[in-house]
Amino acid sequence: MTTTVALSATFGSDLVRGIGAILLYGMIGLLLMFAGFYAIDWTTPGKLSKLVQEGKPNAVIVTASGLLSMAFIVVVAIFNSASDLTEGLVTSLVYGLLGIIVQVVAVRLLEWATRIDVGNTIESDKFAPATIVVAAAHLALGLVVAVGIS
Repeated sequence: MTTTVALSATFGSDLVRGIGAILLYGMIGLLLMFAGFYAIDWTTPGKLSKLVQEGKPNAVIVTASGLLSMAFIVVVAIFNSASDLTEGLVTSLVYGLLGIIVQVVAVRLLEWATRIDVGNTIESDKFAPATIVVAAAHLALGLVVAVGIS
């Protein structure tokens, strides 16, 4: 008995299209992550990137949680994008940018409501427990915004 394995006639073009989609969505995702980082950096007192480079533990925690929350938003925006590649890229970009804006505003409002002095907290050389509250707010609101996209 002989078994023949054959690829479909469109396998090559489907493979190339899939690789192109991965690269394009990857670029959109990277662009949104940069936008998310700079949105967090711009709206948080202090220069986060500098504080992270200096090894300030609270700045590292706030930045990491902010990036994770942005990743939730970007992943869900891409996952729920239209099935057409062009429409999918556009909807991912629009949903991702809107999600980043909502995330940043919501976190700042929550920090204001809890009266946490984020500026002094992230500049400290010593771990501050309030940082966990800020990090939890980033992650929780990132999840809420991500689910809102879907």
